[in-house]
Amino acid sequence: MDSVSSYIESNRDQFAADLAELLRIPSISAQAEKNAETRRAGEWVASQFKNMGLKPEVIPTKGHPLVYAETPAVPSKPVVLCYGHYDVQPPEPLDEWISPPFEPTVRDGNIFARGATDDKGQMLTHVKGVEAWIKSVGKLPIQVKFLIEGEEEVGSQNLEPYVGQNREKLACNAVVISDCSQFAPGIPAITYGLRGIAYYELKLRGPKQDLHSGTFGGAITNPANALTTLLAALRDKDGRVQVPGFYDEVVPLTDREREEYRKLPGTEAEFMQSVGVTGMFGEAGYSAIERRWARPTFDINGLTSGYQGEGAKTVLPAKASAKFSFRLVPNQDPTKITNGLRKFLEERLPPGIQMELVDHHGAPGVMVALESPYMAAAAAAIESAFGRAPVMIREGGSIPIVNTFADELGADVLLLGWGQNDDNTHSPNEKFSLDDYHRGTLASAALWEQIAKLSPTEKSKKK
Repeated sequence: MDSVSSYIESNRDQFAADLAELLRIPSISAQAEKNAETRRAGEWVASQFKNMGLKPEVIPTKGHPLVYAETPAVPSKPVVLCYGHYDVQPPEPLDEWISPPFEPTVRDGNIFARGATDDKGQMLTHVKGVEAWIKSVGKLPIQVKFLIEGEEEVGSQNLEPYVGQNREKLACNAVVISDCSQFAPGIPAITYGLRGIAYYELKLRGPKQDLHSGTFGGAITNPANALTTLLAALRDKDGRVQVPGFYDEVVPLTDREREEYRKLPGTEAEFMQSVGVTGMFGEAGYSAIERRWARPTFDINGLTSGYQGEGAKTVLPAKASAKFSFRLVPNQDPTKITNGLRKFLEERLPPGIQMELVDHHGAPGVMVALESPYMAAAAAAIESAFGRAPVMIREGGSIPIVNTFADELGADVLLLGWGQNDDNTHSPNEKFSLDDYHRGTLASAALWEQIAKLSPTEKSKKK
């Protein structure tokens, strides 16, 4: 491992230059006019594999291509699949960027550009970790497979069926994903749980057209009033979701988890200050961290109805709509939630209102057993690179493809985040610490050595 570490250290500037080159490609998967650029980013990733002597595949899909590569098999050793994505979010609003989103700029040790941490920088740490082994030692101690997509930011619609159709090709003992964050600066983390999601749009229709609120108000149901009443009914004063059966399969926090969370640095006052609020609300009996990481929630994501222009207009709107989501914890079934939600709303629908509930998408939560031998290997690798043992955390967001990998490949999933919570993912001035980029690369290279100590027959004790 000494020669591998030396290679990484001596190539710090080149690795940073390679990241900047990838960041200059505006691979915005959501924008059709950027399709050629998005494909170019995929081909750039493939060229990295080719330059280290691998034989990459650029696999066409109905959308943006997948990039696949693998190192040689190593008999009697585990196999790891690395997943990441080369597509990025749209950069708007452009006027809030200090430097242009696709002109990588280094300030205060951070590289600023769209995709810096989500996910080009984090994904590239694993590519460079493999390069370091090949260039310095000539081979890896295990086989590493890569599957890099270009549609994560638009739902990964073509990746899921590909995984299901290529189980043998993708067969592995563990899947490594770096598309999340450390707990805080200087405190690396392993994410062992993710919440799932169920996302909806509720559309209500009343009169055939907007009406004068003075002439007609009080005689017919106002769709905007009906909408707010229905949404308010979905949660009680203690933050509990009121959909029947919503909590039936919720996995409670263990005493060990709650104790570990209590040990984490930071106060709720500091958390409030970081997001700019003076008070908090959430499910009674739980801390802010527990609510964000390990409890299900309901949140309105958007509201539309009536007149919203300048000045006043006394209108009774003909229609109203809302987009909202539930964050789910492991074992909650999005389909069951949808059925219960629809029944709940229909039973409370006021007279004169027609309802359409659109089920946009859903994915269950995921949990990796803390006792997994691959978790222990990852912890050792991270400690060797970052200088301290990682803390074990959950994450409130969702990465739906994690469930696909776990279900289709039967592998443990390691969520190893090198980013920071203030990296502005999906926002202007996205950044990634170059020190964390290099530490992540070193941790990745060390991970292959740690996993090589395991038997491929070792499995975690699934929860």
